[in-house]
Amino acid sequence: MTHLKPTQLLIALLLSLLPLCTAVGERPLRVLAIGNSFSEDAIEHNLHELAKADGTELIIGNLYIGGCTLARHWKNASANLPEYRYRKIDTDGKTIEMQHSTLERALKDEQWDYISLQQASGVSGLEESYEPYLGQLIDYIRSLSPHSRIIWHQTWAYAHDATHPEFPNYGRSQQRMYHMICQAARKAMKQHGIHTVVPSGTAIQNARGSWIGDKMNRDGYHLNLVYGRYTAACTWLEALTHHSVVGNSYAPAGMSPRLILTTQKAAHYAVKHPWKVSKIKE
Repeated sequence: MTHLKPTQLLIALLLSLLPLCTAVGERPLRVLAIGNSFSEDAIEHNLHELAKADGTELIIGNLYIGGCTLARHWKNASANLPEYRYRKIDTDGKTIEMQHSTLERALKDEQWDYISLQQASGVSGLEESYEPYLGQLIDYIRSLSPHSRIIWHQTWAYAHDATHPEFPNYGRSQQRMYHMICQAARKAMKQHGIHTVVPSGTAIQNARGSWIGDKMNRDGYHLNLVYGRYTAACTWLEALTHHSVVGNSYAPAGMSPRLILTTQKAAHYAVKHPWKVSKIKE
């Protein structure tokens, strides 16, 4: 378990009492994901546009290494290794890309309000894969960015017919993988005092239970480029702002009104009930 100094504990407590939103007229929300291709799917596409339609200014950062685990993130942090592709989307929607970035560089690039962590998808439901790396990463982040609020990105289970080599970790069962992800994430959040989850995994599971079916992925594990990514981005927006995403005017081209509403509801219900699947009523 991460042991906090009294001053760090006080800061964490005060931050946990703040609403996860920004009042009109204040500076933009600054959000950094320490992730992999699953954070790329979730926040690098549609989130800026959804936020703009909502009247929310966002600065979005993503540290990317494909398939990166918490163990590898910690290795990179402890040795200050320049192994990330760092993309930042500013309030105008312009993307700046920096290759060979360190985690330290990204943490110091902005005064981040929220920093998300996540486990690599293949081991996201395996509790033993989280420690001691998650605790070490949290200590590292708090040493460099003590005023940032750490949040957890709950990733999604694979499609039922996925061929991912780590799907056998879950008996090739989507339901089992989803429940194990939830169990591991909840335990980690409780252990480290993380109070906010972005339940992308539950949103995707909600959508799978609708008329859309198990068609949320493009290859069995990464999200469908249009409505899969849109669902995850909707989840992020509502989790960050507490503004209902249902009725948001933005959607990528090619989505029907029915598809837009269903995916928005999938995200909305997930934020309301992040640890269980909700039935979507049309």
